[in-house]
Amino acid sequence: MAKRRPNGGGTITKRSDGRYQGAAYVTDTDGNRVRKYVYGRTWDEANEKLGKLQDQERNGIPVPSRSWTLGEWLAYWLEHIVAPEREHNTYVKYESKVRLYLLPHLGKKPLVKLTPAQIRAFMAALTREKVGASARFEVLRVLRNALNRAMREELVTRNVALLVDMPKVSKDRGTAWNAREAIAFLRSARAHRLYAACVLVLVLGLRRSEVLGLRWQDIDFETGRFTPVKQVQRVKGVGLVLKDLKTESSQAVLPLPEFCARVLGERRELQELERKIAGEHWAQAPDHDLIFSSEHGGMIDPVGFSRTFDRLVKRAGVRRITVRLARHTCGTLLAFLKVHPKVAQAILRHSQISMTMDVYTHVVGDSEREAVGMLAELLEDPLIG
Repeated sequence: MAKRRPNGGGTITKRSDGRYQGAAYVTDTDGNRVRKYVYGRTWDEANEKLGKLQDQERNGIPVPSRSWTLGEWLAYWLEHIVAPEREHNTYVKYESKVRLYLLPHLGKKPLVKLTPAQIRAFMAALTREKVGASARFEVLRVLRNALNRAMREELVTRNVALLVDMPKVSKDRGTAWNAREAIAFLRSARAHRLYAACVLVLVLGLRRSEVLGLRWQDIDFETGRFTPVKQVQRVKGVGLVLKDLKTESSQAVLPLPEFCARVLGERRELQELERKIAGEHWAQAPDHDLIFSSEHGGMIDPVGFSRTFDRLVKRAGVRRITVRLARHTCGTLLAFLKVHPKVAQAILRHSQISMTMDVYTHVVGDSEREAVGMLAELLEDPLIG
C-alpha cells in the first residue's frame, strides 16, 4: 500500500519503469510557480529528495528557471558580471582560464549537477596535461568565483568547487635582489629619466601601476610623507586611464625616506626641462599632475615601464628579475639606508615591529659589505652614472 503524503507535501507516484516520481509546486528564479519533479529508486529516496526541494521553498530559495550548462553560465558570468564590475586585466585573466581549461573539460556539464568528483577528475586531467600548479590554482579559483556568484543568483544551492582542495603552489617564484645587486642596478640606471621610479619600486616596494599613478599633490616634502591614491591602467577600447586604488589600505599615508625625497626633487627638475622642450606638444596631453609622465606629459604604459626596467637590468649586468619581484628588495634597502625600524614598519605595512626587525637583523648579519660602500657612493654623488 502506497504511503500517504501530508496535505501540501506534494505527491509521489510509481512510474512504469519501476522508479518513484515526486512532484511539488515551487517558485523558480523568475518568480513563477512551477511543478518540479524528483526521482528515486525507492519511495523513501524520492520522499527524501522531495523533502529537500520543499525545504528550499520554505527557506525562500527558488529553483533555477532554466537548465544552465556550466559553459553557458561561465559565458554569462564573464560578459554580464565580470566585464562590467571588475578591472579589465582581471577579466582577461578569467576569460583565458575559462576558454583554455574550463570550457573544453567541463563546459557541457549541467550546472546544477556538477559534482566535486567531476572537478577532481578535471584537475587530475590538467595535471596529466602538464599544466603547471600555479595555473591549476588559478583555474580552480576562477571556478570557485563563478560558482559563488551562481549561488548568489540562486542557480545552485552550494559551491561544489569549495569541496575540492586547491593545488599546492610553491611560494618560491624567484629570489629578489640582494642589496649589492639592487644598488648596482640603481648606479647603472642613475642617468635614466625614470631613475626615480626605479628607486620608489626598490626602496618603497610600490607596484608599477602605483608608481606611475603618483602625482605631485600626493607628495608632502615638508613632512616627509606621501599618499598613493591613483594607479595607471590600460582599459580595453579606452587606452590608459588614471584610476583609484582598489582598497583604503593602499591609500595609507606613508613615510618618505630622505633618499627618495631627494631623487623626486631631481625628477621634478627634469620634468620641468622636458616640459620646456616639448613646448606646445606638452599642452596637448591631459595634465594629470603625474610625477612620472612621458616626454610629452602623458601617462606611461605599465607594460612599457616593465620593458624599460628589463632593458636597464640587462644594461646593469645584474641578475634578471621582474619589476614585481624587484619590489621585494624594499626591506633590505631600507635597512642599508639606515631608515628607522618604525618608519620601515609603516612602509613595509608590517602589523608588528618584530616582523620588521627580522628583516633588519638579517641585513645586519649579511656579508655583502661591498654594498655599503656602493650605497654611500650613490648617496653622496648625485651625478654618478
